[in-house]
Amino acid sequence: MSKHIAVIHGPNLNMLGKREVGIYGGRTLDDINSAVESEAGRLGVSVEFYQSNSEGELVTFIQQCRGRVDGILLNAGAYTHYSVALRDAIATAQVPTVEAHISNIYKREAFRHISVIAPVCMGQICGLGAFSYIAGLRALIEDRLDPWLV
Repeated sequence: MSKHIAVIHGPNLNMLGKREVGIYGGRTLDDINSAVESEAGRLGVSVEFYQSNSEGELVTFIQQCRGRVDGILLNAGAYTHYSVALRDAIATAQVPTVEAHISNIYKREAFRHISVIAPVCMGQICGLGAFSYIAGLRALIEDRLDPWLV
């Protein structure tokens, strides 16, 4: 049976390609979703996409993933740095979750160095541009966390 992954985009990601292109690049959210969908097809997994600028809507969607999806690939945007509500939703959903960011959050403002969701995620990928999503998808479908271990 193939895995099913929810790809969740947080606030302002609907503006990719228009906002701070020097930081986030010129790809739109549709471009990223298309690349993820293409990679998912190559890997034999299905994906669904969700984007919201609302913290409450993101919390509700993550809760609804429980028992329904095999993994969550989440770019929580600015909510990464302060949303205890998202952190608690991830913990409650009990679905393996990878945190992904287009930019390298550790090369930016100090407040962006903090992720309140990282402790309830299986891993964090940042700074690889749109490829962060592809790397996150691959991490979620691996049978073990470290494919280099024998």
